[in-house]
Amino acid sequence: MNNAHLHMVINHLPIIFPIAGIVVLLVGIFSKSEVSKRNSYLLFIIGAMASIAAMATGEGAEETVENLPGVAESLIKTHEEASELFAGLSYVLGGASLLALLANFKGFKISNLMQFVVLAISAGSLYFAVEAGRTGGEIRHTEIRSGAVIKTGEQGENAYQNNSENTKKEKDED
Repeated sequence: MNNAHLHMVINHLPIIFPIAGIVVLLVGIFSKSEVSKRNSYLLFIIGAMASIAAMATGEGAEETVENLPGVAESLIKTHEEASELFAGLSYVLGGASLLALLANFKGFKISNLMQFVVLAISAGSLYFAVEAGRTGGEIRHTEIRSGAVIKTGEQGENAYQNNSENTKKEKDED
């Protein structure tokens, strides 16, 4: 397993754990289940730890793919910046979740407020999670890039069209 493969295995976890955490937290809030709230806080903390692992493997992945055909340094840089922002928010979410978990265990009244603070931070961090995932996917998945060039089967093997031109033509035909 090379560095790029390891990064691809790990990089989905910091996105998946907060999604699951939000669902479990909402269940806990609406059902007034302290166990569900505590489980959601644990999911957010694990997600923050997964962000550490994803960031640690990112540099090695960059070195592995930066010289491959079709990989632009600008795409890697954009992904790196989006990932750093998301990781920072993930760490904040993990820290807030740890505080909320401790407040919940101790029965502090602030734990009622903390559930909403954690929910707000998690919702905000998911926006940046999507951005980090999108920019990472664009590095190797040319089909999701804006203005991607795609091969059209009906015009032969060597025929290529700009994806944005196809979209524009389809809209003009409607």
